[in-house]
Amino acid sequence: MYRPVATATTRGGIPTDSGDAIVTLDQVPRWSDAEHRSLEYENEDPTFSNSYFPDPLTSPGEESSSYGMVSRFPVDHEINSKIYLWRGQPWNLEVDAVVNSTNENLDEAHSSTGLHAAAGPGLAEECATLGGCRTGMAKVTNAYDLPARRVIHTVGPKYAVKYHTAAENALSHCYRSCLELLIENGLHSIAMGCIYTEAKNYPREPAAHVAIRTVRRFLEKQKDKISAVVFCTTTSSDTEIYKRLLPLYFPRDKHEEEVAISKLPADVGDENGETIIDERKIRIKPLPKKTVSKQPQAPVDLPVSDVGLVRRNSNYLDSYLDPAFMSLIKDPDERRKEQWEKTAQAQSGWNCAKVLGFGDLGGPALSAAEEYSLHSRYLTKANSLNLSEIAEMKIVYRGGVDSEGRPVMVVVGAHFLLRCLELERFVLYVIKEFEPLIQKPYTIVYFHSAASLQLQPDLGWMRRLQQILGRKHQRNLHAIYVLHPTFHLKATIFALQMFVDNVVWNKVVYVDRLLQLFRYVPREQLTIPDFVFQHDLEVNGGKGLIVDPRTKYVYPRP
Repeated sequence: MYRPVATATTRGGIPTDSGDAIVTLDQVPRWSDAEHRSLEYENEDPTFSNSYFPDPLTSPGEESSSYGMVSRFPVDHEINSKIYLWRGQPWNLEVDAVVNSTNENLDEAHSSTGLHAAAGPGLAEECATLGGCRTGMAKVTNAYDLPARRVIHTVGPKYAVKYHTAAENALSHCYRSCLELLIENGLHSIAMGCIYTEAKNYPREPAAHVAIRTVRRFLEKQKDKISAVVFCTTTSSDTEIYKRLLPLYFPRDKHEEEVAISKLPADVGDENGETIIDERKIRIKPLPKKTVSKQPQAPVDLPVSDVGLVRRNSNYLDSYLDPAFMSLIKDPDERRKEQWEKTAQAQSGWNCAKVLGFGDLGGPALSAAEEYSLHSRYLTKANSLNLSEIAEMKIVYRGGVDSEGRPVMVVVGAHFLLRCLELERFVLYVIKEFEPLIQKPYTIVYFHSAASLQLQPDLGWMRRLQQILGRKHQRNLHAIYVLHPTFHLKATIFALQMFVDNVVWNKVVYVDRLLQLFRYVPREQLTIPDFVFQHDLEVNGGKGLIVDPRTKYVYPRP
């Protein structure tokens, strides 16, 4: 039923026109032979990363810099020659095995789209005899009408933010199990679609990180037994994700290797690509080498039992031991206890702040890795929720660009109705809206017009929000232009500078009138509520301004 393809597939992952045509490996773009190398990084701001993984940290508490660091995924041309990237269904590829993402029952309805139709009814009949498959595991069947020799079925995990690490490791085990089955069955080439599925709520980009790094680690150990691994994508978004992430784990030259050092996430897993869990590590240090002094022998005239007693009472064994050997890395429970004690101590020290109405400013500062992890969890949850009711309130929305071309985020204080808001959902909305902006330098415009009549969140809440936004928000924020500030607001910002963060809040620029704001952000780049114009007229008495009542456009008074 299949016929060979007459012309090779266009490089870059475009599928063939005929779904029934066999596509051979020599028609699929090899990663090491890709035409465009590192072009996406040459003109890129070094602080910019992709939309989902914002500037991954190379190590806890360290800024992204490649100087003096050793690559965790060095250039390996032999491994790169085994990697292919192709846009299309794996079922059309002439390889030894293709991967099917399915559920625990191996149902046809939950299998990868198009597989059973291409393979024929025999595949479903054989799947029914396997007795199901557990999450993270894999089973193999014949391929029937497919050009491949075998189909490897695996069950991807369901995703929840609370169980992020468990989902990552289960997904990593899926890919590793498929590769292990490939070798066990004497096969050498495999085509792998995206095992993670939207139906199971797994975010696509974090899952792609897991998939690519697991394959890389496996090939480092078994590259002699595998000839080809084809990453197959069926959507343009997945294709772009893989094109962006493959250079991080399979760098093709020294330039890509250096870029990868600063772009890789902090946690790239262990030797198998699984997430490292400190609590599960064996924490006993190795036995040190130490010269053992010769011990005095027991008296010859003593019985054997007495000789043993003398030795047990001596320092004979102590000479083999070293304090370093007996010391343990601090137990995780002890670390948590110390963390709680620090938190309690910090909270008790800020009682005066609570009395002044600043809120709870207690708790130790988060490390860079902790902030990155916190930001990632919130962003993942925000992307999975419908927050349209927050968007309709028009508290936070995108503007145009400022006078120097930086994107602008607008915040309207009077629309922040604390009694009508669920603050946790509002935080999720803010994280989601700010994410595209904070990758590069940006500006905030805050309209405080008539906002003094509304209840505002305390400083403790502002501190928490800033921690969730992360350090990239602090680094890339150019300025916060505050229109119509009041004495109370200035006092609050002074408190933020003192108690929360003087780096961010020292960037506040007070603007008393609209015309002054337009020097920084052009009028046509802002959507301004009508009451802001009215408030400006009331506060400034119309000095220097003429407002067109029909278009609400502001002109300088002659």
